[in-house]
Amino acid sequence: SYEMYKKAFLEKFPNVKPVFLYAFAAICGDVTGSGWLSPSEVVKQQTQAGMYASTGDAVRGIFNKNGLTGFYEGYFGGLARDIPFRVAQLTSYEVTKNFYLRIKKKQNDGDANNLSSVEAATCGAVAGSFSAAITAPLDRIKTLLMTDSAAHGGNFVSCLSKIWNEEGVPGLCQGMAPRVIYIAPSVAIFFVVYEQVQQRLAE
Repeated sequence: SYEMYKKAFLEKFPNVKPVFLYAFAAICGDVTGSGWLSPSEVVKQQTQAGMYASTGDAVRGIFNKNGLTGFYEGYFGGLARDIPFRVAQLTSYEVTKNFYLRIKKKQNDGDANNLSSVEAATCGAVAGSFSAAITAPLDRIKTLLMTDSAAHGGNFVSCLSKIWNEEGVPGLCQGMAPRVIYIAPSVAIFFVVYEQVQQRLAE
């Protein structure tokens, strides 16, 4: 959905700086997918937290306890984390990619319009590391809201205040290193596939 939004915005607003359009396309793409991703995320988080023995038990338990709204616990916290992550990830990737392609063009080094797999992986790793690091506090808030919402005030602001008052900056940054180590390689692989698909579709 991001690619569709990006192309539409670039065509409709040719005089706007592309970086702003990349960011807006990322926001629209993330909001589009959040509605159906949230239930699976809630089930996964609560199962991993040991609240249920299996996925089936989690689905039944969540529905019996809170109905359909139970599958959207932490939904806005998720949006608060995912939108900044997606904006940071996609925008930083596009900026890194365009910067690299400009250098490549000046040096007349191969195809100046496309990235090789290694180049896409490198740009993707940079984007993944950056976006994972700056959104780590939001990820912790989202996880706490999904696994123990009542104990953390039930909303984003209350959860943020509780962490800040009890743990300070270290509490907000808890889990940052594992998050970067986990996300950077996966984002690199994602953009390798992304670039290859885009290049094949353009042929």
